[in-house]
Amino acid sequence: MDSFLPSPDCDTISKTYNGQIDSHLVQKTNERYREILPNLPRGKGWMTEHLVQYQGVWLTPNAALKGLMWVQGHFKPRSTDIFLASFPKTGTTWLKALTFATINRTRYGFADHPLLTTVPHGCLPFLEACPNDLDGFPSPRLLSTHIPYTLLPNSMTVNQSCRFVYICRDPKDVLVSKWLFMNKLRPKELAPISLEEAFELFCQGISHYGPYWDHVLGYWKASLETPEQVLFLKYEELKGEPSVVVKRLGEFLGHPFSLEEESKGVVEEIVKLCSFENLSNLGVNKSSVLKLSTQIIVDNRHFFRKGKVGDGKSYLTDEMIKRINEITSEKLLGSGLVFDS
Repeated sequence: MDSFLPSPDCDTISKTYNGQIDSHLVQKTNERYREILPNLPRGKGWMTEHLVQYQGVWLTPNAALKGLMWVQGHFKPRSTDIFLASFPKTGTTWLKALTFATINRTRYGFADHPLLTTVPHGCLPFLEACPNDLDGFPSPRLLSTHIPYTLLPNSMTVNQSCRFVYICRDPKDVLVSKWLFMNKLRPKELAPISLEEAFELFCQGISHYGPYWDHVLGYWKASLETPEQVLFLKYEELKGEPSVVVKRLGEFLGHPFSLEEESKGVVEEIVKLCSFENLSNLGVNKSSVLKLSTQIIVDNRHFFRKGKVGDGKSYLTDEMIKRINEITSEKLLGSGLVFDS
């Protein structure tokens, strides 16, 4: 299986796989986009000036909205596709590294592994960033997405046996991590967003791919209804017992660890390779950048902040913590899903 990619940006992927953009479909999507954009509700943006609400979800008005419309209208899934799904800043980078290393463990040695020279986002492209170019990828395709489960087309969730690995995180940690990250990407001509502003927006559900609680519940319910297709993970559980979760991940993806691999410490080697301490100290993740789109270029170091559980509490007031906990309890009531407060 060849799921390693040198970069997730559309230009590189096109050159690598000789993917051909269907100009007619691009034009059709752009026309529909221009038609609906003026009438969409707007909210204050975190990274951009504003967000727009589309089908109940808040998105950046250019790349994210166009990408979602493209996926809903034109993406052709395969039954062997594997999607790593997440809300931004919930452990996406770590999940990508662990999944890539788990699936490709017989292909690459730990001494010269691609993750030593490539940021994890460079190994798994975002579905909504350049879905048309993905037609040239060999199966099984290993992709990532921030799209809520409820907005994915039936071709991905019903008509095909695609598998999803979803990771979530305590909303307080998500809020703070997202606020710090987005301010780093916010254009200089726009004033930074204060924590108080970010808090209010987050509680109202106005954040990229938000509301957060709706995003989580969509995948949670899907994991209960079709556990063979959706694996639901918590960042906190991954931090507490990474080896246990990695073995669950391998089993779910159809790449279970053999007794021999376990006895040789392969699971522990993967955990070590993908650890925050290791990845954050690599040269590529200290000085290189990642082109997510023509508009978004991110310093790799911004993907690695602290990697801790509960750090959000050190930024929030007692009143903020109480309010988020109350919203979380209300939103998740009766679902069977809980976060430690």
